[in-house]
Amino acid sequence: MKNSTYDKLKYIAQVFLPALTVFVGVVLKCFNCDFTDIVVTIMTAFDAFLGSLLNVSTKKYNENGVENYGK
Repeated sequence: MKNSTYDKLKYIAQVFLPALTVFVGVVLKCFNCDFTDIVVTIMTAFDAFLGSLLNVSTKKYNENGVENYGK
């Protein structure tokens, strides 16, 4: 994975998705939607999944070094 791709995904996982999840949860709650908890749970699960994938990528990168990454 390129550094720029990693940086973008890291921003999405650490900043964008948590903020979006809170926003969606508040808006749906304001409209008294019955499925608010389900939507927020799915969004949170996806963010945790993305964070886990990025952690695995970081761990492999740190173990193998830049010159051997992806080989």
